[in-house]
Amino acid sequence: MKLNEFYRHYLSKLKLIYVENEASNITKMVFESLANISRADVLRNPEMEIEANTFSSLNQALNQLLNHQPIQYVLGEAWFYHLKFKVSDAVLIPRPETEELVEIAIQHLKQKNQKKLLDIGTGSGCIPISLKKNIPEINITSVDLSTKAIEIASENADNHQIKIYFKVLDFLDENSWQNLDAYDVIISNPPYIPNVEIQSMDKHVTEFEPHLALFVPDEDPLIFYKAILRFAKNHLNKNGNIFLETHENFADEVCSLFKDAGYEATVKNDLFDKPRMVLINRFH
Repeated sequence: MKLNEFYRHYLSKLKLIYVENEASNITKMVFESLANISRADVLRNPEMEIEANTFSSLNQALNQLLNHQPIQYVLGEAWFYHLKFKVSDAVLIPRPETEELVEIAIQHLKQKNQKKLLDIGTGSGCIPISLKKNIPEINITSVDLSTKAIEIASENADNHQIKIYFKVLDFLDENSWQNLDAYDVIISNPPYIPNVEIQSMDKHVTEFEPHLALFVPDEDPLIFYKAILRFAKNHLNKNGNIFLETHENFADEVCSLFKDAGYEATVKNDLFDKPRMVLINRFH
């Protein structure tokens, strides 16, 4: 099949499930990533015949996309804070809101002499790797319940030539905390979506991204934040800080949780003006 003809076919198929602009961007990404063919190449060489191997890999990707598989999983990669990360369905796809949390933490760390940081629920490792890239002198420990997630995070750290101490650990099991030290900073984007919301969410998320990293019991949506608060009692150093991503519906509750325990805590809105982060200081 000729290049221009196939490109148009690809785009028309994706328009069946995506709005036009998104379908166009995804088509461009797939052709560039899997075939090293840019949109300019299509315009310059519309009559070029696509090689059989290229045609096969593009078609396979199209079938995955039409099955609502996220583009990041189809390509096996995602961009976060100017860095490329390997991803699979064992880890969450990094999101722009989390980039905002990382930016806040970086600006904070540049101003304070805090050297020891714990990242809870590391997934692809996008948070600790981005922090370490920008603040090389900090020592970071990252934990996750998923062995597969830790394997991917470790591979990403190696790819970016970053040294991070990764541990497979069930953070909700308080007995596991004896394997962790005291830290100057704790950062986390934990699971926080109540199970009841699964039905209303896009199937790109619910059918492919790991539920373990997304959802929490309806009766206790703050389960991870409560655990972090208990952990901080003996594992956050004096004048330490905590940076948390939250559900927009629970940010105020998370903030109150820490305030009631004697911490200074504030809610910060994201770029869409939704309350999505809680920033915490410990002065005692």
